[in-house]
Amino acid sequence: MTPSPNPRELFLLLLLLVSLIAYSSRSSSSQPHLVQSELDLGSVTSGGHAPRRRWLAQASTIANTQVLTHVPGWTVFDNLYLLNSTLYVVSDEPESMPDIEFVLSKGLDIENGKAAEDSRLPTAKELSIVSSKQAASMFQGHVQTLAGTSFIVNDPPQFITHYYHFCAELLFGFWRTYTALDPRISMNGSTTLRSPDRFMFTRLDADHWRDYAKMNQLVLRSAFPSTRLSFMEDWQDMSSSGRVFKFSRALLADRSAAMIGYNYQRTQRTAASPFALPGPSTRSWWLPIRDNVVRLAGLPETTGEGTQDLPVITYISRQEWGRRMLVKEDHEKLVRALYGLREKYGWEVNVVSFDNMGRHDQIRLAARTTIMIGVHGNGLTNLLFLKPTPRSTVIEFFYPEGFAHDYEYTTRALGMVHYGFWGSRSFTSPSTPLPAYPEGFQGNSIPIDGDAVARLCVERLTLSQEFDD
Repeated sequence: MTPSPNPRELFLLLLLLVSLIAYSSRSSSSQPHLVQSELDLGSVTSGGHAPRRRWLAQASTIANTQVLTHVPGWTVFDNLYLLNSTLYVVSDEPESMPDIEFVLSKGLDIENGKAAEDSRLPTAKELSIVSSKQAASMFQGHVQTLAGTSFIVNDPPQFITHYYHFCAELLFGFWRTYTALDPRISMNGSTTLRSPDRFMFTRLDADHWRDYAKMNQLVLRSAFPSTRLSFMEDWQDMSSSGRVFKFSRALLADRSAAMIGYNYQRTQRTAASPFALPGPSTRSWWLPIRDNVVRLAGLPETTGEGTQDLPVITYISRQEWGRRMLVKEDHEKLVRALYGLREKYGWEVNVVSFDNMGRHDQIRLAARTTIMIGVHGNGLTNLLFLKPTPRSTVIEFFYPEGFAHDYEYTTRALGMVHYGFWGSRSFTSPSTPLPAYPEGFQGNSIPIDGDAVARLCVERLTLSQEFDD
């Protein structure tokens, strides 16, 4: 017969039971709440382990608009409002706000001439500054919040469907403006900035932001995998809803407004304006984007960073393109001269046509490249994925007396060195010529001295005595 438990055993059993109940209750009450971004989910307990929730749209108070940073064409707002297709800045100190023509335009195509410039200037229909009292009367307290960070593009499709203009101007300018909020991005690409929650294209539809080579979508989705995209129809839906939408944080980009700025006048690059803002070092600010794209292409972000690694020279040929090509004999001489460097120094030399390469292959090659060479053209946009080091160089060929800042400015903005060539003559900042497009600039008889290019490669790559940074 089993003996009955004695009083001491009963006491210990009771104590154990009480402890288990207390622990279970404490664990249940400490379960984490779901993180909400745009919806206030009111809890309704139902007796289960996971609480049931009601999805309730969050009504917001009307807060004054703050301008966190601004240069012509690029502005970061906290608490920017949208009602009936008009953006509203709420401020009781309107004199502290930038003039609206430096913030926004009518979003029309860019045409030359004063009449065209005047036609793009905004009115109160595009952007209006109102007092808090006016806002309270207009909004009637019916404000719906779009939480997080919104990148809002007010440009027409005119330039966006081009790889260079989308990635090396629009995305380039957006990110440089945003980095003014984190001036301490490190050389390993770490940042306090959160990925944008949404990209909003107010004046183009979903069929008119991709480029023919499909690089725009690859770069954007690699840089910001979780970012949602919305387009003109979505903006129109919001505008016609009769509701007020508040953007918790909005980066607003407008090409026409940027063209008014001094830095654009100097470089013809809309992305040049944000470089007047405080920010991280020249070599680190772009790394969060570059490293994400390179990682998703299949390489570690450290690819290309060592100054003592085996150099990689990549010549992007346009000889099969049919426009803006080298003189045939000069192209052949250039290829022989570059291959001569491979034989003499053991350097890796690649002669490629990016149109015949897969998109990820292009990015992987660019990430490994030390010196990128080519005629002025879209393929040089891949310089965005070089790793900035003391030897990182872009060498660009122009028809004699012709010049454009596109890739020259982009290279320097990333902390790398750019050389332009007219035949056998080379030039670099600060001795670059003025922009010019002479007859022959777009032609197929661009001369180049291959031996001079090879000598410059040797000069750049024998910075060998510099320590690895």
